[in-house]
Amino acid sequence: MFVDECTVKLQAGDGGRGCVSFRREKYEPWGGPNGGDGGRGGDVILLGDVNTNNLVDYKYQPHWRAERGGHGLGSDQFGSDGKHCIMRLPLGTVVTDQATGKVVAEVIEDGVQIILCKGGNGGWGNTHFKSSTNRAPKRANSGQPGEGGAYRLVLKSIADVGLVGFPNAGKSSLTNAITKARPKTAAYPFTTLHPQIGVIEFNNEVKGHRRLLLADVPGLIEGASENRGLGHRFLRHIERCAVLLVLLDMAGTDGRDPRDDYKHLLHELELYDPEMLKKPRIAVANKMDVPESAAQLAKFKRRYKTADVMEISCKTGDGLERLKKQLLKRVTALRAREKMSPQPAA
Repeated sequence: MFVDECTVKLQAGDGGRGCVSFRREKYEPWGGPNGGDGGRGGDVILLGDVNTNNLVDYKYQPHWRAERGGHGLGSDQFGSDGKHCIMRLPLGTVVTDQATGKVVAEVIEDGVQIILCKGGNGGWGNTHFKSSTNRAPKRANSGQPGEGGAYRLVLKSIADVGLVGFPNAGKSSLTNAITKARPKTAAYPFTTLHPQIGVIEFNNEVKGHRRLLLADVPGLIEGASENRGLGHRFLRHIERCAVLLVLLDMAGTDGRDPRDDYKHLLHELELYDPEMLKKPRIAVANKMDVPESAAQLAKFKRRYKTADVMEISCKTGDGLERLKKQLLKRVTALRAREKMSPQPAA
């Protein structure tokens, strides 16, 4: 099961109570206070995990709590700190506070830890309250409560290339052909029911970046931005992609016109987020092994003269290596520009 959105209730651990205690030893009738402090409550920590790909663990276990701190003891013994609650999240997870509606965290790097809810500090034992005027204090503090709340987890996959197209355009076949992912392929629409993330590998002679991540979302249909079909709820998975691949069926399956398909796809992307159209994109003409495809491609190029078009056939494999090299070139150049661009001031 693939889950990319859920709500969780989190609670950090409370701090332990301080202790009221007095030293009692032979020949020490006035030993004085020796109550220890309470331990600190555990934190709720978000951990980016590249080996986790969805939020299914949190869909059916929505309550997560860190351990409370131990209570202080006599003889100046401090309570133990509570154990942290560590939540392993897939890269690209956005965390929103349900109460305020504000984004409070984004998990984008593997192994990076983010403290979302801090545990409460432990209370002071009576040793802290000893003074020249109060030699035997009978006072200690309770531990502070830990932070908590309800949060919305939304997964926005981090990939280099986003693949979009109408149902039956051949997206799953292309993903099968150029990546190690193995999505279901069949001769009917909506065989892809959830996003697929595949790795495009390159030969060792390619220097620098030798792999790319490709996100294949379920097929879009006209009206997707208005919650028609399946693709609308998965468009978030291509928001962070560097390059968009718009896959077109040049064979005109089911009487479709690739020129209209291209227009509708761009329109749906714009309705979802106008920033989508600012991303570099490549129109990929699929099924060029079919004789009728050449005429359709000529009509497409006459209508969209400035479109960047690459011809492929997932069935025969023609053009796939050229496409992979072009993707590597585009993504590498874009990532290099991002590194050189000045970062906004904190």
